[in-house]
Amino acid sequence: MKLMPALPESIFDILYLIFAIVSGIILLYKAKGRRMIRLFGLMTLLLGLGDSFHLVPRVLNYWTQGDHTSALGVGKLVTSVTMTVFYLLMEYARRERYGISGQKSALTAVWVLSAVRIALCCFPQNGWTSTEPSLLWGILRNIPFAILGVLTVILWLRSAHKDKPLRRLWLAVSLSFLFYLPVVVWAQEIPLIGMLMLPKTCMYIWMILMFGKTEKE
Repeated sequence: MKLMPALPESIFDILYLIFAIVSGIILLYKAKGRRMIRLFGLMTLLLGLGDSFHLVPRVLNYWTQGDHTSALGVGKLVTSVTMTVFYLLMEYARRERYGISGQKSALTAVWVLSAVRIALCCFPQNGWTSTEPSLLWGILRNIPFAILGVLTVILWLRSAHKDKPLRRLWLAVSLSFLFYLPVVVWAQEIPLIGMLMLPKTCMYIWMILMFGKTEKE
């Protein structure tokens, strides 16, 4: 077994999961009736718990014997669904923070894109538990997700440009997708590209830190 990059990646993944889950619990505890903080806490906890389904088997795959293909595949499925719900909740957080009651078309678009993404993730053709999952379906299920990401960036860029704690949220979302999409397309052929998931995760840590700043207002 190669200790590099297994050791640093394992440490990073474990620390990230602890940080996300604990941060989510703290935000929920401190919400005290504030719906926006409760949403940020729920999003953060969902992020940590959802990613644990994928990252825990990944770490175990480095350090234990046995075939972890199925666990990794199921974990990726769960993470794909929870990440989609994360962006759905992000729209509700935006509406709550800025007192938006209109823009029904934007909310409808977010719901439709989320539903299509989750539905595509559930098709058996994805081959989640296969040693060679479908590249075509990997691209198909990420098309609505990428559109959802672009829409989220546009909406937050418009709404939060004067909001000091969250004015860079759009940038964190943008970078997370820029790091993620090459992995979808090329990671099976060039495994080293999978390392882009580390800076992607750093973008989510940045988002969580921004969520935390709103609790202190």
